[in-house]
Amino acid sequence: VQLQASGGGLVQAGGSLRLSCAASGSIAGINTMGWYRQAPGKQRELVAVITRSGNTNVADSVKDRFTISRDNAGTMYLQMNSLKPEDTAVYYCNVLTVWSTEHWGQGTLVTVSS
Repeated sequence: VQLQASGGGLVQAGGSLRLSCAASGSIAGINTMGWYRQAPGKQRELVAVITRSGNTNVADSVKDRFTISRDNAGTMYLQMNSLKPEDTAVYYCNVLTVWSTEHWGQGTLVTVSS
């Protein structure tokens, strides 16, 4: 499975961005998809995950502002509203497959200015 993330950029605090992660290859074997982020000097952290059946788990820090979704064509989205400077990070998409393999996208940079 190959992953291509896009949609990052520079936005002012309070603004919105929509990230996309397009999967290719053996997409029929994709189980859980997720977004992680890594801010400068910090460890990578979970932002949100969505299972094949559509169940979601969203980090408390973004729960009321970010929404994760996916379609049947292997694309995952992260709608980010009310962005804050502390949301600045490189956002990575992640996939777990039914064969117990894990795959990462290349990351897309989100910068929120105050």
